[in-house]
Order: sequence, then structure tokens, then C-alpha cells
Amino acid sequence: MKTLFVIAWRNIWRNPGRSGVLLMAVVAGLWAGVVTVGTMNGMLNQRVDYLIDSEIAHAQIHNPEFLLERRPYDYIPEFDKLVEILESDQRVAGFAPRVLADGMLQSPVKTAGVRIRGIDITKETQTTSFHENLVDGQYLDSDIRNAVFVGQRLLESHKLRIGNRLVLTFEDVNGDLTSAAFTISGSFQSASSDYDESHVFVRVTDLLPLLSPDSEVYHEVAVRLHDIALSDEFVRDISAQITGVKAQTWNQISPELSTLVELGGVMLHIVTLIIMLALAFGILNTMLMAIFERLREIGMLLSIGMSRAKVFLLIMLESVVLTLTGAVTGIILALISIRRFAETGINFEMFADGIASLGWDHVVYPVLSTQEFAGIIVIVIVITMLSSLYPAIKAMRQNPLEVEK
Repeated sequence: MKTLFVIAWRNIWRNPGRSGVLLMAVVAGLWAGVVTVGTMNGMLNQRVDYLIDSEIAHAQIHNPEFLLERRPYDYIPEFDKLVEILESDQRVAGFAPRVLADGMLQSPVKTAGVRIRGIDITKETQTTSFHENLVDGQYLDSDIRNAVFVGQRLLESHKLRIGNRLVLTFEDVNGDLTSAAFTISGSFQSASSDYDESHVFVRVTDLLPLLSPDSEVYHEVAVRLHDIALSDEFVRDISAQITGVKAQTWNQISPELSTLVELGGVMLHIVTLIIMLALAFGILNTMLMAIFERLREIGMLLSIGMSRAKVFLLIMLESVVLTLTGAVTGIILALISIRRFAETGINFEMFADGIASLGWDHVVYPVLSTQEFAGIIVIVIVITMLSSLYPAIKAMRQNPLEVEK
């Protein structure tokens, strides 16, 4: 076996130009593929983590009718009982009650539809990290009366500045329209420019008297758990303990996030498979050319007693050694690149506006798990073996007498 390996290695470099081109193609292809997959994984993970940490949390609780129509009077029943349960549940790390309303924002420039979110500042900051998106001014914990926290994109489109006033108009729980003036305390910039232009945040203490003067009504409770794996169990328990509410996990609230998580693993194998299939034709072509150039040599080996099995193994070794040498080099370079980019990030600033409109951050930190790395290695080995079979079989079937002729 050792002798066959030495012969295979020498045969590979009998034509260094051809072998070198294939080797570089394998290195470049695997490097590009692994880095691409790592970058895609980074984008998907960042999107999922951002939405969970800054907005959705691990679970949410609503009146099921509110999910269908978003009517102000479809608030959560038995809210006090729900609060008691959440405060005593050891799985809960924090929860944030929210008052939600759809309405109109009026500025001196124009009128636009917005979604208004009334929040409990203390509980919201303990549950989500959205307040960290502050880019100018102050958060809602300022002393400004009727403060409103708006997106940077909304400020620009309405030509507003910190300290300007705007009017919010929305429907109260009785079905009547109500309006109030709010003062801009600060602006935020999230991962989605569309979200920034269509959402505003106010204090729940300012919004509740306008929405429901006689009682406290909450439309949503976001819950952060100590472990995301407890989400399914938690929502089942809440739904069983309180009637008239619908508890949902993060992936039920936003099915596209669950799809993104699954998509990451699928895309890894698809991209790697496409690259290796393209390289397989290069391997096949290179080995067939090598065999046609060495027909007399193969015939001689068969004539002096080398078994056809060893000829088959020799050609397979040449293909496998050449490809795996390039693959190992490409993967090592890719892992070094991913490790470097994981610290510095890949900046897609030139595409920032387009990426932001889709809700993605333009700085991406690639990531590749051990399982994904193992999947790439398996695909490389399988494709290499399959692409080497035909040249090896063709060499094994040579007739020494016909070759001499």
C-alpha cells in the first residue's frame, strides 16, 4: 500500500501544470464555498438573535382575537393573574407588558401610518435590548412629557428633529378616534429601515389614559426565559392555566425565523454540493487525460503481473490524494478566514441601504459549526470517490495486448 501511495504521488506531479491547476481550483472552490456558507450562517444567526433579543423575546402572550384583527378592545383577560404566574415562574427571566395601537402620525410635512407601542420602560429594558438601538437624543426614560421614541428613517422622511412635536391619532377601546401630541425624545436605528419608518414607542403611562381611561388594558406580553429550549413547555403551561389567551413561542410568532434556521443547514450542503460537482468534472477530465497519456505504462504494469485491483486502487489513490490535498488546504484557509472575520466582521457597507430594507445588518460575522464542518468533509470525500470511479475502472479494464498494438 505504501508503494502504491508513493507511485500515486509521483504520478500526480508528472504533469505539474495540469495537477497544479486542478489543485488550485479545488483550494479556491472550497475556500469560497466554506466562507460563503459561513457568511450566510452569520447573517441568518444575526437576524434570528436580533429579533429574539430586541423584539420578539422567547415567547409572547395575546388575546387570540387581537392576533386576527388587532382591535384595541381585544386585550388580555385576567392580566393580574397572568402577572402573578409570570412572577412566580422560575423559568421566566423577565417579561414586558405592552399596549399596542395602529394609527396615524401627523407631522408638519406629511401624514403616515404607524404602529404605536406603549411600553413599561423598566420591564422592557429587562426583557429586550431594543433600547440599545438608540442613536440620538434620549430613551423614553427622559423627563419629557409625552415622549416618543422614533426611528431615524422616520425622522428623515418627515424632516423632524429631536425635540420636535408630532401628533398620533388612533382608535381607543370604545371605537372612538383620539389624538395627542408627543415630543420626540430620541431616535433609534434597528436592522430594518422599514421597521424604523413604521414603528414608534411611547410610555405605557402616557398611552393608557388615551386608549382606555377607566382601566388598564394590555395587548401583548413578551417573555424572556432563562433557556430558549423551555419555550414550548412554557407556552403549553400558560395556555392551560389561563383561559382566553394564546401563548406562542418565538418561531410560532415569526415562522420565517424558524425557516431561516432550517435554511442555514440546507444551504450549507447545497452550496458545497454545487461546488464539488463542478470540481468533479475537473477531476474526471484530468484523470482521463492522465490515463490516455499512460496507456502503454498501464499495459506494461498489467503485463508484468500487477493485478487489475491494484491498478484500480492506484488511479483512485491519485484522484483522492490530489483532491483531498486541495480540499484540506482550502478548508484550512477557509477556517482561518472565518475565524478572522468572526472577530472583525465582513462589512457590506456598499450594500447597506438594500440590506437594511430587508432587515439585515450590513456587518456580518461568519460562523461555522463542527457539525457543518463535518458535513462539508463528507460531501468532499463522497464526490471525490464518485468522480474517480470511471477513470479507475477504465484503467483497470485495459487489455495489455491491445495497448501494445
